[in-house]
Amino acid sequence: MILKVGVVRDDRYLLHQTGLDHPERAARLKTVYRMLDKEFADALITIEPEPATLEHLELVHTPAFIRKILKTSEHDFINLAPDTPVSSQSYISAWLAAGGCIRGLQALLSGRCDAVFCLVRPPGHHATPDKAGGYCIFNNIGIAAKYAIERHGFRRILILDFDIHHGNGIQDLFYEDDSVLYLSTHSLGRYPHTGEWSETGTGRGLGYSVNIPVPNDISDMDFLYMYWKLLGPIMRYYRPELILVAAGFDGHHRDPIGRTQLTEQAFRWITEAILELRDAVKSPPLLFALEGGHDAAALADCVKQVLDVLTWKERRPRIPLLLSPKGKSLVERAEAVHRKYGVWIS
Repeated sequence: MILKVGVVRDDRYLLHQTGLDHPERAARLKTVYRMLDKEFADALITIEPEPATLEHLELVHTPAFIRKILKTSEHDFINLAPDTPVSSQSYISAWLAAGGCIRGLQALLSGRCDAVFCLVRPPGHHATPDKAGGYCIFNNIGIAAKYAIERHGFRRILILDFDIHHGNGIQDLFYEDDSVLYLSTHSLGRYPHTGEWSETGTGRGLGYSVNIPVPNDISDMDFLYMYWKLLGPIMRYYRPELILVAAGFDGHHRDPIGRTQLTEQAFRWITEAILELRDAVKSPPLLFALEGGHDAAALADCVKQVLDVLTWKERRPRIPLLLSPKGKSLVERAEAVHRKYGVWIS
């Protein structure tokens, strides 16, 4: 099946200035946009973002926090958190990042697109209702998920987060909620130092947070094996109506922060796995939203691999699934932790 693939992009995402030495800088997205124009000029549907409304933002964030972000326009440069600087126009980019994910979701729900990649900044998966942090201001995917639940009645949303940092903001939003199954693979030794195996949810959400801490020496094949073996039962048992991907590429071996053993091939294979396993559950809408990835060239290479898979017009190649002892060990531990909940493994 040939997919109609959209991208959310806008030069106003470059207005968010963080300083020349900050890892989350405008050059990241400039490089990705240049790659899009060169490699995918006629293959993608461009979706123009609109700023999120106050109603959208308040699905996740407190009114006081939203006002705080608006007031940053009065400062040439200010820090929302020790690692999260903003400039006078950063609020525009932040409003558009959340709004871009809403627009991407609307394009999926209208049938205009089958898959959308929201190439936005600032990122969002660390943002909590009343705090910025980890370079994040508004929780872009969290807002999109809440919008899908509150406005469109979705009851089974799968959020995949393969950023090398745990998405504490997303997890916190849905920790007591069985409308969202959150799967995160991440390193425990990095910010925000959350995402232990034992963090599985509470109340109605018990068993719906699936955290897989991964070692720094994880390889492409380990990553693919782990995702294939986890996503298979999750798709079959949970049967998501919507798939949202917190697409952070800072696990790439050239990333100055992540520094694992992963290459861009890992993200290609994961995308292929998502598409193949998604086909078995009536192909729910699929939205990627950009999170981390701080080596601009490596980031562009990773995004290219994902879009290559999404826009592929021929028969999909077979995924080279070989036994990975490291991946097998991670999957077995996840199964042991979660079997008692019966959410995605019985």
